[in-house]
Amino acid sequence: MATTPAEAVGPLMRGISVLREISDAGGRMSVSDLVRSTTLARSTVDRIAATLARMGYLRLDGHSAALAPRLMDLGNAYLAAVRLPGPLGPLAERLAEELDESVSLAVPDRDGIRFVHQTTRRRAMSLTFRIGDLLPAERTAQGTVFAAHWTAAEWQRWHDRRAADPAGHCFLPALPPPHKTEGGPSFEERAAEARAQGWAVDDQLIEPALIALALPVRDPDGAVVCAVSLVSHTSRHSTDSLREALLPRLREAVAAMEQRLREPHPPGLEGARGLAGWTNASKQELGAEFVESLARGLTVLTAFGEGRAELTLAAVAETTGLARATARRALITLRHLGYVEAQGRSFRLTPRVLALGYPPLSRTTLSEIAEPHLVTLVHRVHDSASLAVLDGDAIQYTARVATGRIMSVNIQIGTRFPAYAASMGRVLLADLPPGERTALLARAERRPLTPRTLTGLPELGAECERVARDGYALVDEELEEGLRSLAVPVRDLSGRAVAAVNVAMHSSRRTVEQCLTEALPELLATAARIETDLHIAGRFTRIPNA
Repeated sequence: MATTPAEAVGPLMRGISVLREISDAGGRMSVSDLVRSTTLARSTVDRIAATLARMGYLRLDGHSAALAPRLMDLGNAYLAAVRLPGPLGPLAERLAEELDESVSLAVPDRDGIRFVHQTTRRRAMSLTFRIGDLLPAERTAQGTVFAAHWTAAEWQRWHDRRAADPAGHCFLPALPPPHKTEGGPSFEERAAEARAQGWAVDDQLIEPALIALALPVRDPDGAVVCAVSLVSHTSRHSTDSLREALLPRLREAVAAMEQRLREPHPPGLEGARGLAGWTNASKQELGAEFVESLARGLTVLTAFGEGRAELTLAAVAETTGLARATARRALITLRHLGYVEAQGRSFRLTPRVLALGYPPLSRTTLSEIAEPHLVTLVHRVHDSASLAVLDGDAIQYTARVATGRIMSVNIQIGTRFPAYAASMGRVLLADLPPGERTALLARAERRPLTPRTLTGLPELGAECERVARDGYALVDEELEEGLRSLAVPVRDLSGRAVAAVNVAMHSSRRTVEQCLTEALPELLATAARIETDLHIAGRFTRIPNA
């Protein structure tokens, strides 16, 4: 790495090193392991962790630190700025569904490739690459496509890296050693072929039996901005059959992607305004435990986004509310570390921003997002809390935190209950279109589970309309005698209720009125916090339920 500039912000460099270590370790590390791997003092690591936790980027659990979904805001800023996964992701998903093969989008990152979108087919043998993973260009079809257009300086950088790191330790830690290295064309020869024919293949260069076909995707100016690849298995195709069968369809998909990039797009969202004031207030509250220069430096990354791919120093300072001198030092530091590049008087984010936690967090499930918030809810209301999704005419529990009471509601993850008689079921039924809801209830076996269970279609329909209007469901001894439950929806970015969260208690614990005055506000606040994390995590990734 080049000599550290005199104006670089040391706390920002150290904070980023902590984030990288946790990310490379899979998203969680003990504080003692962080001290060893970063060689920082324990007190320094503690202050960095406290600052990142205050920002919502880390969760501290005893003696360990785990990446939190809000950290994906940094990678989202890059993905929104390059404007690739947003418009092109749906086309990649459609292609994967049509061809029943995995499809990925990747961008060049120096002499490597970094994934920005993955649509993986569910099979016993399937891809494990994640958004943000970095692979060496010479071992991928997409990297060969990019290398077809390298300059002499870029080739020299590749040769220098190969000489210094022949095993590729700077890339994905779990990357297996090269499989096919004897008898085939060199990387330079494969790049020349890709330049001549407009496509490239990967014949088991990454892993035995894994093959891929890639084409470049160009912006309206003709520059290659990303590459799309179809990934298959040798049990399904050879590289020749993959090319012969699927190259025409892949070319059609690339044409549609390039057309999508030519279409005008709406202005982006506002940047992270007012964060400078927030960092000042946090410093006043936490004192020495809050590293303000680290927090300010990371907020600079969130100044970028859709419609804000390139920003001047003045624009960064205005967007974040930072002083120009503070923003300048942060940009100098981020440029030195490779997270920002300068073009004239403007700055832009690099794909390396995705290395700040995005790979492990891109595999986050809704249950994992919800669980820490359920823990907080249980501590506040002293009753069990759960998350469930709709599965046919039943709900299935996907996350649960029990209270420590001697007598409490005993339900396990995976438990299923009829939706019509459960509070979370009614919340999810209420979100369905009326016709779909009526048809689902008509097909269900609606038997009385207690003397108070609603079973009639008109009564259940009216109750679901009330739930939709009021935003919550309260089921009082309809699922089981003595059991009272209160639930609210959890909505995704589109506003659809993808899950429900509840608190359940014995009916002697609270009256119905107390449920509404004491538990409902806490439940609504918990759902809002889950939704905030879900919206960040789900902006450019699909979040599975469990």
